[in-house]
Amino acid sequence: MKIVNSLKTAKTRDKNCKLVRRKGRVYVINKLKPRLKARQG
Repeated sequence: MKIVNSLKTAKTRDKNCKLVRRKGRVYVINKLKPRLKARQG
């Protein structure tokens, strides 16, 4: 899990990356490549 200021680059790293909001935080998740997870903060 990477913690980044902007998720724009994290979102475009792979076509399966999705943006989700959980508990007031914004995450990028990827079901096929879990190592591409990121959180904004």
